[in-house]
Amino acid sequence: MRILRVAQKLYPDTKGGGQYHVHAMSRDQAEMGHDVTVLTTRDDKSLPRIEETHGYTVVRVSPGVTIAGNDVSPAVAQYLWGVDTESFDVIHAHSHLYFSTNLAALKRRLGDIPLAITNHGLYSQSAPEWVFDLYLKTLGRWTFNRADVVFCYTETDEQRLRDLGVETRIDVVSNGIDTERFRLKGPESDLIDSTGPVVLFVGRLVDGKRPKAVIEVFDDVLEEFTDAELYLCGSGPLRDELEQDIAELEIAESVTFLGHVPYDEMPAVYRSSDVLVLPSRAEGVPRVVLESLASGLPVVCSPLEQLHDVIAGGGALVDPDDKKAFSISVIDSITGGSSHAEFESTYEWESTVEETTSSLRSLVH
Repeated sequence: MRILRVAQKLYPDTKGGGQYHVHAMSRDQAEMGHDVTVLTTRDDKSLPRIEETHGYTVVRVSPGVTIAGNDVSPAVAQYLWGVDTESFDVIHAHSHLYFSTNLAALKRRLGDIPLAITNHGLYSQSAPEWVFDLYLKTLGRWTFNRADVVFCYTETDEQRLRDLGVETRIDVVSNGIDTERFRLKGPESDLIDSTGPVVLFVGRLVDGKRPKAVIEVFDDVLEEFTDAELYLCGSGPLRDELEQDIAELEIAESVTFLGHVPYDEMPAVYRSSDVLVLPSRAEGVPRVVLESLASGLPVVCSPLEQLHDVIAGGGALVDPDDKKAFSISVIDSITGGSSHAEFESTYEWESTVEETTSSLRSLVH
């Protein structure tokens, strides 16, 4: 197949679970013999406009105007306008929340190339929920209904789309990870240097991920475990504010900012920790949760409905606004520990790629 993948951002240009998903899917489909091109935007003008990497082609265009984290790019529209059935067999767009996916839906409405859309989560962390509620009932629903197939990670997300009035075909394909890499046994990380319990946060330092709540909860953890330490993996605009909060709480000696940690190092980081804390306002099925559970690390996360079956016995879903309950859950996870015994047979990345590719092939044939 000749696949055009449309994604606002791509790993490693931009770090994140969704961006890595796009990269890994493109890489592995290329290894299967498919001709894959990724259309994305670039903030760094030093990056090449066209690049061959990991077996697939990257086409980077100007982001245009960025509004609430969304690139409104005329260059994406121009590229899609020139695409025809002589160029590609199928278009695969990622996340309905991006203008580039709206443009891909318009391309499908006006053209003949089949369109697939992967739903990485209904809500974003870049704007209030009411804004996305309005969007989902209008342009978002229209975008989904232009697709020939929509991929959802869980049956919960499938039902949410049906409740919104999405009538197009929906295929439930679980998000997956490399369970050969993320596993219970293996070396620990030299980045983690602690004799006490380790609380871990992995994600961008932005409001939607609620790292400030992590700091507040960790302050409670220190009252129970005076030798506990907090490690934050990730970068973002809240770094200075978080450092100020930490200084005011007088817990700086117990907190370490690791910044961006290379992907190859993350399995060892998970195995060196005692609990992952993720109080995000919105998520799809985060890779960080899957990676943690596969590594035997319990997770305390926001009560996201689609994660109930994923978390199972591997942690707890608790409202971060209930600070006391959230802190108790983190402390209980440290005390009791947990692992996800049946994880590896459920969320294999290889299966994610095979099922996605099979669905795309069905659109072509």
